[in-house]
Amino acid sequence: MGVVMEPLYYAVSAILLGWHWLFARMGVESDGWIWVLSITGLTVTIRALLIPLFVRQIKSSRNMQLLQPQIKELQKKYGHDRQKLAEEQMKLWKDTGTNPFASCLPLLLQMPIFFALFNVINNASKGKARGLLDAADAASLKEAVFLGGRIADTFMNSAHLETKVIAMVMVVAMCVTQFVTQRQLMAKNMPPDALTGPYAQQQKILLYILPIVFAVSGVAFPIGVLIYWTVSNLWTMAQQFYVIRRNPAPGTPAFHAKQVRDAKHGRAVQEDPLEELEHPHPPPPARQQPRNQSRNQRKKKGGKS
Repeated sequence: MGVVMEPLYYAVSAILLGWHWLFARMGVESDGWIWVLSITGLTVTIRALLIPLFVRQIKSSRNMQLLQPQIKELQKKYGHDRQKLAEEQMKLWKDTGTNPFASCLPLLLQMPIFFALFNVINNASKGKARGLLDAADAASLKEAVFLGGRIADTFMNSAHLETKVIAMVMVVAMCVTQFVTQRQLMAKNMPPDALTGPYAQQQKILLYILPIVFAVSGVAFPIGVLIYWTVSNLWTMAQQFYVIRRNPAPGTPAFHAKQVRDAKHGRAVQEDPLEELEHPHPPPPARQQPRNQSRNQRKKKGGKS
């Protein structure tokens, strides 16, 4: 594990020191604010690098929703055979270039960064340098104070009341932003069909369980790590808001809201492809062909005219 994480310690510390150098040169005098801004800079850097994965996540999510009618048909056809159903679903995802696990990638890739930052700050709190930090950097981070709380300390290991208060405020902020971010996605950018069934129930349970898990574990995180995760949640919230507003998933409240806005401002209104799939327009009536007539009938008709 140490061999795998060691390069991340160097990468995280390098980005931190780069931002630290920049803010110090910009005239920020407080060591605490310099380190807080450096951690924020680290967050922005990591999230900016993950934008291509976020775009893939959005595309995959849209494809998954567009495929729901076909998934339902497969479930009706192979509901009695789980193995065959799984095979057909995998084939459908492969043929359409859809990855059902793409939504997890940004979070999974962030976790090693999160633990690397935790390790770098935790070592600094003990006076130990990690990655590219030297002894002076570690000492500076250890003594850095933000709004009265030590950045490298946790709620559990600090005897300072100010540190405990700031740590608890940051834990609450981390949990609230985590909840609001997930709730934003479920309420605005998921179709009604996706909010029912076993998978939807799991998502709803996670919506409430994850903040509790973060609250329990957050008291053991240094304030600097709590700042990283809270800023990351705020980035996700803003990024989701932009994407949901500009390019919402079909069949969702956000898509219908965009149709209303486009119509109000005289822009072309995009049709909802999910509605087209579920309620296709009826085919035009077949043209009635004239009945075959005998020669005598045609002669009579011609004589009348």
